[in-house]
Amino acid sequence: MAPAKKRNVISAKTPEQSGKKAKIDLNTKVENVLESRKNANDVFDILEFLESRKEKDVVNAVNACSKLFTTLLEKNELFLGKLPAEDEALSGSRSADEKYSMFMRHRYNSCVEMLLEHLNHELHCVKESALCCLMKFAAGEGQHPLEDLDWNEHYSFPRELIQAVVDRLLTKTTDNSLLISRFQEFLEMEDVRYYVMSSIRENVGKVMDKNKGALVPVYQNNVFTLMSNISVPSEESELTTFMIKQEAKHEDWKVAKLNEHKRAFERMWLGFLKYKLPSNMYKKILVILHDSILPNMSKPTLMIDFLSAAYEVGGAISLLALNGLFVLIHQHNLDYPDFYKKLYNLLEPSVFHVKYRARFFHLANLFLSSSHLPVYLVAAFAKRLARLALTAPPTALLLVLPFIYNLIRRHPSCRILIHKPSTQDESVEDPYLMDEEDPAQCRALESSLWEIKTLQKHYHPDVAKAAVSINTPLSGQEEDITEVLEITTYELMERDLKKSRIKSVPLEFETATQLLNGVGDVLGQHFCLD
Repeated sequence: MAPAKKRNVISAKTPEQSGKKAKIDLNTKVENVLESRKNANDVFDILEFLESRKEKDVVNAVNACSKLFTTLLEKNELFLGKLPAEDEALSGSRSADEKYSMFMRHRYNSCVEMLLEHLNHELHCVKESALCCLMKFAAGEGQHPLEDLDWNEHYSFPRELIQAVVDRLLTKTTDNSLLISRFQEFLEMEDVRYYVMSSIRENVGKVMDKNKGALVPVYQNNVFTLMSNISVPSEESELTTFMIKQEAKHEDWKVAKLNEHKRAFERMWLGFLKYKLPSNMYKKILVILHDSILPNMSKPTLMIDFLSAAYEVGGAISLLALNGLFVLIHQHNLDYPDFYKKLYNLLEPSVFHVKYRARFFHLANLFLSSSHLPVYLVAAFAKRLARLALTAPPTALLLVLPFIYNLIRRHPSCRILIHKPSTQDESVEDPYLMDEEDPAQCRALESSLWEIKTLQKHYHPDVAKAAVSINTPLSGQEEDITEVLEITTYELMERDLKKSRIKSVPLEFETATQLLNGVGDVLGQHFCLD
């Protein structure tokens, strides 16, 4: 009987099984390379998986490379110093140890280049794995430098690797906000944060100069996202967390000094803000300016050029820019004489209809809160608001009228706008110059607030009631305008509809209980129901 033929059976493997097999093979190859130098060529198989199209294979390969090369760094088995070309390294009269260390150093460099490319991978999982692996390499290079430190004053830090990581994060084509948020974990280390700030400044200067200062929205958004995640400690004693602890003279290292951090932070922001920005980015920066940027700068007054440029954009951005200037004036003694002139020119009819109306009047109230402002200036603001009130909607008038009254309360000298003894020779025309941009030249003190008298005939009863308040002496206590800052037309109507109404009207003292028996029983005496 002839022997039975063997069947060529190929077992079908699921993607999960093949992924597990690939992981096992990679771990085995890593152990083989670390166990014996005879297996050094297995590193090519590991690097080959980094170019796979399968997500799991790439992630497994990244983890394998992380384990392999961090171990080699710890064992000091990578070539130290200036690396010669690979052809030159493997030839000549070099020892086997030198050739092996050069060979592995070249493989390490190839791995770093591939991981840097993966920072722009289409899958976030691959990006994140590559980023974490590169930062492990940075920590390893810091503890075991690959450069020959031949003088005592040199401090070891993998600046080139950090610069390369930052360059890939700040891409011009892809929004890297998610990956940058993952990178924020490493920014909590003082030395990493310091060199990242320096790397950002160099990258911005190189990219923006290459584009001749033109807008690069995606790139600039990535830069802003990364910079806004950077915060500098308020005290030097808080500089405690370092990725690399310098063995000698750590206290003399500039990264361990708070002033150096503030200087690097300042140069980074000023280097970014000197170029033209997208209009929506002005608003993002100005919102965080007084809380997150100015306190961390060594010379906050250097921001005046940016704030002046931001004011010229117009709209809400101009208002936010004035807020930044006010912080510099109030907290850092900045001399900026045109501040109130710029604020005065923002008072236009459109200010009552924009979505940032509440913020505008909140800040304007803050800017005009000082009782040391000159009378002519306060009178100019009160008169301009009164003139604009003639065409404002009721919701804005319920805010503007108390605002004007508060200005008069703070500056009693402005009461002349309410009551001025008339003379026969007085002109009927209003001397106030509405089109004058300079509040000192608008002649507001020569005029009066007749506009409020006109509003006493307004169709809305609440507005008319508020305008009538000026007929009586104003109380000394200011009115709280916070409740009406964000009032809307809908809320105003709802409030009117919900006003309490008289439910019943009393007609007699004693309630009648029967038809013919009332007070005094008068009906019962003359009528009956038979």
